[in-house]
Amino acid sequence: MNYKLRKKSREAAYKLIFEALFSDFLPNKTSLDNIILSEGLQEDKDYIEIVYFGVLEKHKELMEIISKFAIGFKIERIYKADLAALFLAIYEMKYMDDIPLNVSIAEAVELVKRYSTEKSSRYVNGILSSVFKEINNSEWK
Repeated sequence: MNYKLRKKSREAAYKLIFEALFSDFLPNKTSLDNIILSEGLQEDKDYIEIVYFGVLEKHKELMEIISKFAIGFKIERIYKADLAALFLAIYEMKYMDDIPLNVSIAEAVELVKRYSTEKSSRYVNGILSSVFKEINNSEWK
């Protein structure tokens, strides 16, 4: 897989997940098709669709995982930009065996550095590190 293409595809999936946070996780096929076409991501369309529809389908489960590790924070208080990155990374970590866990974490941290607050990268990294430890210490998948 072309690294630059996957990075752009991950960012597209992130934007779609961010949008879904404001629409009760209802799929928006128009947004999906538009971002794939406008960003020239047809070659990695499968990845974007798998992650986007996967997060929509599993959002309640992913929310429970985030809540478990977001100690002292109600999920409603987490910035939507951070939440979208957490959904994306945790979905990849749990359901996409072909993506190394540390790549999912690093890419999520990079996304929040770009789209969220100055402190968000540490917060997101902390939650994802806890998820990483739990995965490595159990039969989580």
